[in-house]
Amino acid sequence: MRLQHRFLALAVGAGLALSLPVIAEAQVPGPGHHPAYLHALTDLRDARWFLEHGPEPMVSDRERDAIAQVNRAIEIVQRAAFLDGKDVYEHPRADAYPDAPSRLRRVSELLRKAREDVAEPEDNPQGRELQFHAVEHIDGAIRLAESVMIDRERWREHDADREHDHDREHDRDRERDRDYDRR
Repeated sequence: MRLQHRFLALAVGAGLALSLPVIAEAQVPGPGHHPAYLHALTDLRDARWFLEHGPEPMVSDRERDAIAQVNRAIEIVQRAAFLDGKDVYEHPRADAYPDAPSRLRRVSELLRKAREDVAEPEDNPQGRELQFHAVEHIDGAIRLAESVMIDRERWREHDADREHDHDREHDRDRERDRDYDRR
C-alpha cells in the first residue's frame, strides 16, 4: 500500500514538473502576437489632449464624455500593455497641432488608429478581455467625438448660410436703392 502512495506521489510530481513550463508560458507572455499598445496609448493621449484643448472656452458635455471614454481606454490599454511586458510610461508627443476646424477630425483619426492598434491579434488570454473593453471605450469615444464634429460642421454651415443670406439681402437693398435713385 505504501508503495502505491509513493508511486502516485511520484507520478503527480512528474506531471506537475512537466506542466510547469506550460503554466509559466501562460503567465509570462513571450514573443507572439500582441497589439501595438504603446502606439495606441500615444494616439489616445494625443486625442485626449485635442479634446481638452479646443478653441471654444467650454468643453461640451459630449466632449467631456468622450474624454472619460478615452481615459478609461487608456487605463485598460495600460493594464493590457503591462501584462504583455511593455513599458507603459513611454509616450512620445506629436509635434504638430492642427488648427481649430480640423481638431476634431484629428481626434477621430487618432482614435481610429488607436482602435486599429488595440484590435490586433492578442496571444495572451488575460489580455483579450482587456483588449475587448478597451475597444468598447475607444468606439464610444469615436462616436461622441464624431457627433460633436458633425454638429460643429453643421453649425458652421448654418452660420455661413446665414452670412450668405445676409450678403444677398444687403445686395438686394443696394440694388433697390440704385433703382430708386435712377427714378
